[in-house]
Amino acid sequence: MSQTIRLLIADDHPVVRDGLRGIFEASGEFEVAGEASNGREAVDRAAALQPDVVLMDLRMPVLDGVSAIKMLAEKGVRARVLVLTTFDTDTDVVPAIEAGATGYLLKDSPPDELLRGVRAAARGEAVLSPSVATRLLGQVRLARTAIVDQAGELP
Repeated sequence: MSQTIRLLIADDHPVVRDGLRGIFEASGEFEVAGEASNGREAVDRAAALQPDVVLMDLRMPVLDGVSAIKMLAEKGVRARVLVLTTFDTDTDVVPAIEAGATGYLLKDSPPDELLRGVRAAARGEAVLSPSVATRLLGQVRLARTAIVDQAGELP
């Protein structure tokens, strides 16, 4: 992809935003179009700046990440949302994906994985950290087992 990917970083910790900005700007293929310190700012800035990708933390003040993802969709903001958080429980992952997140990465991801993830999200591809993919597969398997247990066979 030769075109610059425009990025909005939404995280309530300034040191995290600064670190992410440094990673992306150092690569030369990304432009950090803006930053937000809470979900409400993320929605407003994404609507105004029209980035290609929003890196969205889940647990932020004023408006949480899942609610912000829903609001972006309601406002018709076309940016892909890539969740970047420390939380990988079912109660975090599933609502974010259901709200419309293109992907879900953990903050312990190495920088090269993060860069690849944002590139893929910008192309509209699903992005999942390995532990999140494993968790989602487990959910699908549980749902299938429940269907089999109820019906005695798969429909």
